[in-house]
Amino acid sequence: MKHRVKKLLLGLFGGALIVGSLGACSHGGPGMHGDMGSPEARARMVEKIGSRLDLDAAQKQKLAVLADKLQAQRTALRGATEPREAFRGLFAGNKLDQAGAKKLIDEKTAALQSGSPEVIAAAADFFDNLRPEQQQKVRDFMERGRRWGYRG
Repeated sequence: MKHRVKKLLLGLFGGALIVGSLGACSHGGPGMHGDMGSPEARARMVEKIGSRLDLDAAQKQKLAVLADKLQAQRTALRGATEPREAFRGLFAGNKLDQAGAKKLIDEKTAALQSGSPEVIAAAADFFDNLRPEQQQKVRDFMERGRRWGYRG
């Protein structure tokens, strides 16, 4: 059981790290909004985090794998339709589409469960291969909030 909790926490760490970094990068300027799923944007994010954590090439590669796994998980969670459109569809009639809501929840849960082991493994591989001072920088980042280098 202890091993599962560790994996879950590392998965959440990885998600927070990447989502926070992608959020921070999304304020980068024109043309960047809506483009965070591109390989170029992930490469920029890996470089940015890599420079802040002073990652070596092997560590950057592990971070890139984690970013790719998280992007795949994000894509699977989004599904085939626009999430807002699917959610609005539940309220389109006179009554809430309860069967549709349950189906939507089941689809998202299945996507999360199927992709999470890979995300957790990639997060563990990345974090476990950081030096102690790098791990502390990650902890500090998580304590401060989403943006690297900003104090709020």
